[in-house]
Amino acid sequence: MRIILFVTAIFCALIVSSCSFGPKSSYGFTLPEGNAEYGKAYFVEYRCVDCHTVAGLEDELLAPEGIDPIMNVVLGGPATHIETYGELVTSIINPSHKVSEQYRVTPSIDEPQSMMRNYNSIMTVDELIDLVAFIQDQYELMPMTPTVYKIY
Repeated sequence: MRIILFVTAIFCALIVSSCSFGPKSSYGFTLPEGNAEYGKAYFVEYRCVDCHTVAGLEDELLAPEGIDPIMNVVLGGPATHIETYGELVTSIINPSHKVSEQYRVTPSIDEPQSMMRNYNSIMTVDELIDLVAFIQDQYELMPMTPTVYKIY
């Protein structure tokens, strides 16, 4: 019994120590509330519509006339997990940090490099905040349906 308690204590200590609040931690990072209506306008202005559609707004947010979308990455709609504010911000300022497996089959310059343009020197922080507010508002959290196991 003592060995189990000892192993459990060591395991818990390792878990706690892995939660770093060092100088590169995002702990305490927050941005002010954004304006989703402005974000919707920036979504079109920055040509996010070239590669993204928004569930439920496909007919409203269109790529400019004569521009064929490079790909169709759908944002919004029903989801069992909604990206956090921090994850959405990171996806815009560093789109290659995590490239989804389902989009790795699309043409790319250098795997796992994202094809998304870099807007870091073009977009203001206010515009980023508003854009993220717009995108996050497009998701509808759906309860996950648990698997029903039959008794044999």
